Amino acid sequence: MTEAEKLDAGLEYDFWDEEVNARKLKAIEECRKLQKLQEAGAGEEEQAAVIRELFGAAGENVSLCPGFQCDSGANIRVGKNFLANYHVTILDIMPVTIGDYVMIGPNTLISTVNHPISPLGRRKHLGIGKPVRIGNDVWIGGNVTILPGVTIGNNVVIAAGAVVTKDVPDNCLAGGVPARVIRAIENDIE
Repeated sequence: MTEAEKLDAGLEYDFWDEEVNARKLKAIEECRKLQKLQEAGAGEEEQAAVIRELFGAAGENVSLCPGFQCDSGANIRVGKNFLANYHVTILDIMPVTIGDYVMIGPNTLISTVNHPISPLGRRKHLGIGKPVRIGNDVWIGGNVTILPGVTIGNNVVIAAGAVVTKDVPDNCLAGGVPARVIRAIENDIE
């Protein structure tokens, strides 16, 4: 298998591989293109066109504030009425699926990639990925970190500064380091 095939299969892969690295370089270029449009005061339609080129799928009313970065872009799928505030980073070597009506606070990191604890594995440039899923009607506060393999349910609020290391069920407020469910919240749209 090639390193890119290993990556896509969820196996350990060499993140310095030329084909794997080309994905990141393409995403960096698309993010720069979006940043230049934002700096030039381009309208929402122009920005949306670049976002649709960058992302694997995007619903209507998708907004990325300046400073957005990603690893691939093609692995990001967002629903309608999506907002990523300033300096959001999505390390999407594996799929990141985000539902409708989701807001992500500034300086948030969503990561699908992990590296070995072993120094030998790190010297070999090994990475391994696990997808992240975020449901509908989710608000992720500022400076949140969401780790690989996490699923966040529907109607969830993640408090600012939380580090989400495991799944979060529907209809709750979670926060802390590591994040834990603090209390249930009402779903007033059903």
